Amino acid sequence: MSTQMSTNRMFIISAPVIVPECLKIEKCEDAKIWHYRYGHLSWKGLKILKKKDMVRDLPELQEIEAKCKDCMFGKQHREAIPKKAQWRASEKLELIHSNLCGPIKPSSNSGSRYFMTFTDDFSRKTWIYILKDKSRAFETFKVFKMLVEKEYKCLIKCLRSYRGGEYTSIEFNEFCSSNEIKRQLTTTYTLQQNGVSERKNRTLMNMVSSMLAARQVPKVFWPEAVVWATYVLNRTPTLSIKDMTPEKA
Repeated sequence: MSTQMSTNRMFIISAPVIVPECLKIEKCEDAKIWHYRYGHLSWKGLKILKKKDMVRDLPELQEIEAKCKDCMFGKQHREAIPKKAQWRASEKLELIHSNLCGPIKPSSNSGSRYFMTFTDDFSRKTWIYILKDKSRAFETFKVFKMLVEKEYKCLIKCLRSYRGGEYTSIEFNEFCSSNEIKRQLTTTYTLQQNGVSERKNRTLMNMVSSMLAARQVPKVFWPEAVVWATYVLNRTPTLSIKDMTPEKA
């Protein structure tokens, strides 16, 4: 608190405002106390300790209906991602997997640093486009859409990709909405949900690294190697992506 005389000989009092608080007493039951003592052990575990007399003077505990918020915070975990897809497309262009790989160093002779893949879930055929920057992803998708829809004489129904800004821009969303293309965006930091594209990119890059190393070709020619690797994968439908992955030395 401070005071100061004003010009008219009046004292100004500056005092902090006291915020009213409401205090309450919470009764902690025996069951909750033992739950805390044993490091948030489950109620089932506490019952086993009592049933087998593993703890001296442990009383008969009544399970509390309310969930322990601390257990929910400390013990939560991510559900396992299925290793095998439970659903596959039954026709061409019913589901398209897409991903953008890069930036790749070094840049190519033309300044390209990325490549964008589109994989048909039904046939597993892959189309690849070499890009200089991410901002060209939307225009590339429009070119791809026009190409495959004329080739297969059917429309793209669903597009699955991660949540990168190149896939979630306003113009991209409006284009898909106007063309009735359903979007499937993966959860953040969960690349497994777009496993087809992620595995395809890894396979392509493994093949590219092996081919460039085998012929001692400068790394700036990676776009040509990626295009060739994609052609090889599309021409070998009887082999799985795992079978095409080069073996480690």
